[in-house]
Amino acid sequence: MPARERILVAMSGGVDSSVAALLLKQQGHDVAGAYMKNWINEDGVPAHCPWEQDITDARAVAERLGIEFCVVNLMRDYRERVVQYLLDGYAHGLTPNPDIMCNREIKFGVFRNWAREHGYDAVATGHYARRGEEMSAGCPLGSVALAKEAHPANDGRGHPSRNFSLLEGADKNKDQSYFLALLSPAQLADARFPVGGLTKPELRRLAREAGLANADKKDSQGICFIGQVKMTDFLRTYVPDHPGPIVRAADDRVLGEHRGLHFYTLGQRKGIGIPSNTDGKNYVVVGKRAADHALLVAFEEPAAPGLFTREIRVHCLSWIGGPAPAPGALEGRVRYRDPRVPLEFFPGAGGSARVVFREPQRALASGQILAFYDGEKLLGGGVYA
Repeated sequence: MPARERILVAMSGGVDSSVAALLLKQQGHDVAGAYMKNWINEDGVPAHCPWEQDITDARAVAERLGIEFCVVNLMRDYRERVVQYLLDGYAHGLTPNPDIMCNREIKFGVFRNWAREHGYDAVATGHYARRGEEMSAGCPLGSVALAKEAHPANDGRGHPSRNFSLLEGADKNKDQSYFLALLSPAQLADARFPVGGLTKPELRRLAREAGLANADKKDSQGICFIGQVKMTDFLRTYVPDHPGPIVRAADDRVLGEHRGLHFYTLGQRKGIGIPSNTDGKNYVVVGKRAADHALLVAFEEPAAPGLFTREIRVHCLSWIGGPAPAPGALEGRVRYRDPRVPLEFFPGAGGSARVVFREPQRALASGQILAFYDGEKLLGGGVYA
């Protein structure tokens, strides 16, 4: 059995984090639940933000499990660290990833710090990912074994005296390792992912058997902790319109006008508002030009300028399991739900790297995240320049 720990579970009101709490209690840990109150839509963004119902659902599960429950108010941190990052990115022509930033800055950032200040050994979430422990070369279990989810050996909490790695979830259809690509080794050391070895049907079965009221609750969608909101509605509330021309990249012909570059991202097909007038062909966004605030479009095809690329630079590199890998062959996930693809990694100065893909990749938008893998093992990630 794993060593008994005091673990705080980030309970969102959904079934995944609820079963995470269930499993940890069954393993004999001292478990408590907390709802991270990050957003209550004070600014009236058109959205369905069911935070009050989520708290009710999370509290009901905690009562069913017989564990303590509280609400942790992180609204100011969330606005400063996630919402402002999102808005600044779009205002500068980037395509941010608020879910990845929420994990690094909030769940395993300020929430983890809050948990440690209140005497908890670790924080747990309902992510479909698995934490592994690096073993010595002579270990009969191989180079990576599933961690027994115990706290690292006594090191004054300086971390880590034991080395951990992060593996994809067992349910490949639900794997969420991509969203953890920017975690640090110290954050991973304090993280627990109890449901990572389950499939979604197995998880719901456990929830029903335990009598959890949210066993059949639908999965949440939308921006991390903000709710079901269209990104265009969210941006319209906070970022002023800045019209500019829609330009055909092939010949610089002006085709129309857009309301603001922040409403568009590389590879976008819908919502451009320009008819192609050519059978079987549709326009797609292939770039943004800062000089005249132009939105560049082209027909969707392999030769479309700027749409496909084999080589790209990434910066703000972060490695979850240790130091940066040596130059050579790795795999990458260019966006969530895309399969891992082979690439060559060439580290550069200042936390940057040059990446060359074996096959051209579509629509790698500046500001998005490239996650690096060695098989199922997540190595870290970087931001497209």
